[in-house]
Amino acid sequence: MKRILSVILLLVLMLSLSACGEKSAEAAVTTDQGTDAEKAQGTNVTESTVIEEEPAVTETDAPVVYFTADISPAGLQKVYEALNWTPGGKLAVKVSTGEPPASNYLRAELIGPLVQSLNGTIVECNTAYGGSRSSSVMHRQVAEDHGFTSFAEFDLMDEDGEAEWPVTGGKRINNAIVGSHAENYSDWLILSHFKGHAMAGFGGAIKNVAIGMSSPSGKVYVHSAGTRTTGSIMHSDQDAWLEAMGEMVTAVRDHVGQEHIVYINVMNRLSVDCDCDGHPAEPDIHDIGILASTDPVALDQACYDLVCQAEGNESLLKRIERQHGLHTLEYAEQIGLGSRTYTLINVDG
Repeated sequence: MKRILSVILLLVLMLSLSACGEKSAEAAVTTDQGTDAEKAQGTNVTESTVIEEEPAVTETDAPVVYFTADISPAGLQKVYEALNWTPGGKLAVKVSTGEPPASNYLRAELIGPLVQSLNGTIVECNTAYGGSRSSSVMHRQVAEDHGFTSFAEFDLMDEDGEAEWPVTGGKRINNAIVGSHAENYSDWLILSHFKGHAMAGFGGAIKNVAIGMSSPSGKVYVHSAGTRTTGSIMHSDQDAWLEAMGEMVTAVRDHVGQEHIVYINVMNRLSVDCDCDGHPAEPDIHDIGILASTDPVALDQACYDLVCQAEGNESLLKRIERQHGLHTLEYAEQIGLGSRTYTLINVDG
């Protein structure tokens, strides 16, 4: 009987998170019940826990995604600390510097205190599609104008060339082509702004690595699903390049070591347009919060699920559906990058 009750409750959770009509993750969300020790261990104290006197979903069953509704430097620090992760060497903090004049990049006043406390270096690569960040000189100016150089060193990783990190078992690409300076860092914090994207449907942790860490030729390589390294980033096979993104991230994870990389997504200014768009549409969704995980698939899935529950989500969900955005997560799970099933823990208490 206990097993039957557990299955019923999990099905209810799955249905509530599948309101968009797409396959959603099996997420169990914590309540305010339970001790701090239980929350730190990833134990969900939910209704099914009370009924069965055992955790419904624990950290050993699924990756944990931590959540705070506090979009502030203090909230960012809190959700980072929940990861219980400390860089052991030189730390790269991968962000998008944002296309001028009015993109929704993560502001310096939000992320600066955390990056400073970790002695991190802000890292980026030049773009492959023109704009104000396609050359090192212009890109450095943008980084300065947007405040990133005010609190940390700024490193354009492709300024002195490229490095290739192998993809194991990929069907789309053979290597991740990253900026050569990526070899200088032992630890990585992937700090992403979750939002829509004209080509990928949405951008979060996976896209911030797959495209953001790639050199310009590496960007073309991923966008073209491994068919070329020069020319346009446009590709006729949508699913193929979404799959290439997942493969690229596996190469990064395998090269640096899974224990040396963590991911944080900030869900504010939820426009349908990416931070590579200097004139993005105004958001229809209110700011939601900050999420963190050691699993990029679980993290992006959790963000998508929260969008599904948000008022005013129609435009963003239509864009994700039109671009087949969830296929990125489906394929990433298939190749072992992470799990779409996760445990969501609210660190706000």
